[in-house]
Amino acid sequence: MNRRKQSGPGTAEGNRGEGVGYGRPPREHQFKPGQSGNKNGRPKGSKNEATLINEILDRKIPIRDNGKMRKITVLEGILTKAADDALKGKDKAAAFLLNRKQQVESSEQPAAPQLDIDDRKVLDFYNAQLYEQFKKQGDSK
Repeated sequence: MNRRKQSGPGTAEGNRGEGVGYGRPPREHQFKPGQSGNKNGRPKGSKNEATLINEILDRKIPIRDNGKMRKITVLEGILTKAADDALKGKDKAAAFLLNRKQQVESSEQPAAPQLDIDDRKVLDFYNAQLYEQFKKQGDSK
């Protein structure tokens, strides 16, 4: 049996002079410039989950505090409720609040960089030079 490439009007070779197959559709079926393959994809302006969560937690809600109405964010309300539950003796609420406090404090304060002995010596030498320079300026006035 002879295996030859066929070329003719019904084959890809006859239509375009290029191979047609997986990942190579005929030219008339390829996307035109500016045309999307997902016409019903994510609409412009739609929000992702992080944006939705932030909007929900930042929304203001009215509460009654000591007989007075005031507005607080949903996040503040959640934390206030957890604090109230912790004061009522609920261990999970207390653990949650204390863990959050620790996480917030550790993320706010960056760790101080550790200097090796050589760096410390250079800084001490530079500090001594500056001290002498300011001392001379103070004496001359």
